[in-house]
Amino acid sequence: MKFQGYVRADGLVGIRNHTLIMANGRGAANLAVLLSKLVAGSRFYVQPNENGRDAEDRGTIARTLVGLAKNPNVGAVLIVGNKKNSGYPEFSYEAIVGEIEKCGKPMDTLFLDSCGGFQQAVGLGLRKARLLAQRASECVRSEVGLGQLHMAVKCGYSDATSGMSGNPVVGHLFDRLVDAGGTAMFAETTEVIGAEHIVAKRFPDPAERRKFLDAVARVEEEARSTGEDIRTINPIPANIQAGLTTLEEKSLGAIAKSGTKPIQGCLKYGEIPTGRGLYYMDSWMSSTALFLGFAAAGSVLNIFQVGGGWFPNDAMMPTHNTGLVTPTLYMTGNPRMYEKGAQEMDFSSGTVISEHEPIAQAGERLLTEVLRFASGRVTKGETLDIYDNVEMYLRGPGL
Repeated sequence: MKFQGYVRADGLVGIRNHTLIMANGRGAANLAVLLSKLVAGSRFYVQPNENGRDAEDRGTIARTLVGLAKNPNVGAVLIVGNKKNSGYPEFSYEAIVGEIEKCGKPMDTLFLDSCGGFQQAVGLGLRKARLLAQRASECVRSEVGLGQLHMAVKCGYSDATSGMSGNPVVGHLFDRLVDAGGTAMFAETTEVIGAEHIVAKRFPDPAERRKFLDAVARVEEEARSTGEDIRTINPIPANIQAGLTTLEEKSLGAIAKSGTKPIQGCLKYGEIPTGRGLYYMDSWMSSTALFLGFAAAGSVLNIFQVGGGWFPNDAMMPTHNTGLVTPTLYMTGNPRMYEKGAQEMDFSSGTVISEHEPIAQAGERLLTEVLRFASGRVTKGETLDIYDNVEMYLRGPGL
């Protein structure tokens, strides 16, 4: 099976061709936002404030910046900042720009202290960004195999149908992708608790298995340190209203989205896999944080598998692009959810329940749709130009 993708200089394949304008430091945020509004086809990202963050969080921020710029959906990059070198070492010119340059895509930089101030920077930045956008457009789609695709999935607002039809259908898709030589990622450390022993058995590497189990134990201990049992916080109210009763029940349904293949590694948030296959990412459950982390790790298409706990009454589902450079495919395994949100949903596997469709058959339908989106068809979320605040999974305190 094949799709039409953008083959980059480093051999990775994207499904979109954005120009990314990225602020290395909060001081250049307004410049990045303004330039992105003026340059067609561009996206912007402004990092969280690094001041007062511990070394682990600074490393996470820097890793996410570099990974986002390296994402194959990015055709060109403009880095804007206050100074070429200032602040913590994690954000030095070599640590950020030097690492991004290694992937070989068109890029440039702009620093406020060397161009005469903000107004002059706007003019110079506009010239640079427009040139980069034009250079990015020189890369055209070509036919590649399914094994060149890198995808990720999150499930949310889960109900019983998530474990019965929604997540298993994604699992079939992931099995097909991994068998073809592609890369797939899943995550949410809070939502494997109670089923971690099942997931752990799928790590062939004992060291990676230990990293995974340590991540689960850390989350449980962090919850206890607040004086609360995580099982009184998760399932969230929406899950309970939709019929789920325990975290273990929720986790058993959630892990079905990973399919059945061996898990090659346990990644840090925003960490790029070293090879192909199935990977687990240690992350929080928030969709904005998780989709950003997936994009920084190289995912070119994210899936949000939604249960029936999104809204109780007929309403339009909020649509947003939380992956910044990575589109999100919204799907559900709940027939009633799809009926309510059909205008915003890209795919329904609720037919597994309503029409007794085999999971494998629904999975093949999903694979067909994925290849269409990978070849250029836009998701319903991409038809709206909405900016949604994007979180990052930072664990340390502000000091």
